Parts: sequence; structure tokens; C-alpha cells
Amino acid sequence: MRSVREDKKTSRASRTKRAKSASHSAVPARSGDTRQYEQASDKTSADLAPVVGANLRRLRVQRGLSLEKLSQTSGVSRAMLGQIELGQSAPTINVLWKIARALDVTFSALITARGGGGTKVLRGAESKLLSSHDGGFVSRALFPFDEPRRVEFYELRLGPHKRERADAHPAGTVENLVVNAGVVEISFGRETHLLEKGDSILFEADVPHTYSNPGEREALMYLVMTYAEEIG
Repeated sequence: MRSVREDKKTSRASRTKRAKSASHSAVPARSGDTRQYEQASDKTSADLAPVVGANLRRLRVQRGLSLEKLSQTSGVSRAMLGQIELGQSAPTINVLWKIARALDVTFSALITARGGGGTKVLRGAESKLLSSHDGGFVSRALFPFDEPRRVEFYELRLGPHKRERADAHPAGTVENLVVNAGVVEISFGRETHLLEKGDSILFEADVPHTYSNPGEREALMYLVMTYAEEIG
């Protein structure tokens, strides 16, 4: 240590280096094209931003809610809600769930662009991905983004030693989940269930619940979510 000022510079640089190192190590390593997968997730979130923004504004206005009132009921800041409505911010999965719960609509009511029916082919390379803040939890919708629906089908990926907490869904919502790779721990109420490859679970998801991965590899799951009635 040569002087107080030099010490401060050295300390700041050291902290910055450690923070960057911790940040990189916190993101789970995925098998295959990790970088392409994460970049695809970021791009998809940006692509969805205008759709989510338009749906949010339409649903909020239909219910006669101000941004301030929706912020109070959802727990999402007024500034964030305003940015989402303008298509300037791509919300995380957790934020979208909070908004959907506050508006009493299905998740798909926020992420789908209204359109016609007919046969739909969903190409893997054009998948719509949504992720948690740290990228440890990634959801891929396996249904067309054309209209809100009562039943939704998702592919879920959860990184090793990662946990995703989900708010309660609308009353009567049921989740049917099957583990395709790795291990997953599902917790809700006082119940905790450890699922391995090939195991499945059906539970009422209108209470807060948690997906945890205690394993050393990424967990792959498929989820069918059924709402009590089509809303939104």
C-alpha cells in the first residue's frame, strides 16, 4: 500500500474483479451451445417486449387501473410497469407472473399477439424464451402466441443449484410437470417432493411454489398448466 488514494483505487479494482468473477460463476454452465442459447433468450425477450407492452396496457385500461394502482397490487414498481407498456423493458418471468396475478389473467394473455387459428408449426430455432434475472431458469412456450388459452405447455430448464420461486396462480390453476433430465425439488405449502428423470407431479398451483435443482447438472422439465377457466 503506497498511499490512501492508491489503496482505494486498488481496493475498488479488486472488488470489481471479484464481483465479475462471482457473476460469471453464478451462471450455470449448460451443455451444448450455451452462448447461443443465452443470446437467443435475450433476443426473444426483446422481441416479446412490444407484445407484452401492448397487452399490459390493454388489460390495465380494461380494468380501469392506473399504473400506480397496478403497482400496489402487483408489487412491480410504477416505473417498471411504464417501461414495459412502452416496450422499453423486457420483463423477467417472475415479473410477468406478478403482473398476470394482479390482473387475474393467464400468463399467455400477456405474451400472445392476437391472431387467427389454423395449423401452427413452431420451429425450435424461432423459440420464444423467457428467463429469470440470473438466467438460471428458462421457460420456452410450446404453444402458439396467437391468443390467450386455458391450457399452456412449456419446456423449463433449471440450472444446477438454482431455485425459482413462483407466486400463486389464479384460483383453480393446476400444474402437471414431468422431469425429462436431472432432478427437481417441488415445494408448496408444507409439501416437498423430489423428482428424478421420468417422474411427474400434478398439484394445485394457486399457492406460492418453488422449483429447486439440487443436482450438478441442468434439469429439463415439461409443464402443462391448466387454468380453471379461460380468462383475459
